[in-house]
Amino acid sequence: MKTNYFKISTLLMVSLAFAAVANAQKPTKKTAYDPYNNYANFSSNGREQIQTHWNGKTYQIELLKDKMTSLAIDGETIPLARWGEYSKEIAAIREQIKKDRIQAKKDQEQAMRDQQQAKRDQEQASRDQLQAKRDQEQARLDQEHAKTEQEQAARDQQQAKRDQEQAVRDQEQAKRDQEQAGRDQVQAKRDQEQARLDQIQAKKDQERAAEDQRLLKQMTGDLVKDGIIANEEALHDMSFNSEELIVNGVKQSDSVFKRYAAKYKRFAQGNSSYENGKKQFNGLHIHRN
Repeated sequence: MKTNYFKISTLLMVSLAFAAVANAQKPTKKTAYDPYNNYANFSSNGREQIQTHWNGKTYQIELLKDKMTSLAIDGETIPLARWGEYSKEIAAIREQIKKDRIQAKKDQEQAMRDQQQAKRDQEQASRDQLQAKRDQEQARLDQEHAKTEQEQAARDQQQAKRDQEQAVRDQEQAKRDQEQAGRDQVQAKRDQEQARLDQIQAKKDQERAAEDQRLLKQMTGDLVKDGIIANEEALHDMSFNSEELIVNGVKQSDSVFKRYAAKYKRFAQGNSSYENGKKQFNGLHIHRN
């Protein structure tokens, strides 16, 4: 399966990256849609170009103001009279791409909200800490004032006592404010750290997915070279684990299994499976212990 590379707009690039992060944290759902070979481009005059791999075929679609003007499948231009034969596939492709764009936008907006909230928490912690310092200073001044009032006159003794009691309450409030400021600061730090860890994990998941696709393409090429399948398109299903290698329903010999297990440890140790276009669930799936 040959991968095509295209230049796409910066906005779409960012959206797809966020979509990959979100999907990487959800349970894998097998579909006929291949997100690693998807391309969509827009122009200011309302023209849209879409290329994607669906059920083992490459679809190239052009639209003008949401109306299809061109259709090609696996490089073959499909005439207008035959477009109705592929109406279900085209509708499914357009719906999937629409969902991907919506999800990518939601993920990006959520990430921005989380970052803004972390910043607000940190700013609030600073304000609380400053207020606690002011309250503590005010309590000290109130205590001094109470002492002065007590020494000044006996008649002011009761008032001085009340002032002293208020000073104690102020000091207790200052302590509570300071403790709250400490908790707010700790929470802000945790939020920042979690955001950093999420970003690192998303990058790792994206790199792992790209590496899995690269190894699958390399292994498919080896299967063709070894005469196990006729060509890359002939690989319909595969099961690969620490005990056996099954290609298109045929269990391979022990020598072939050992050679592939040594070269593709990532698949052999991960209990991998691959299905392409003949069942309800398609694509590469690796269950890692």
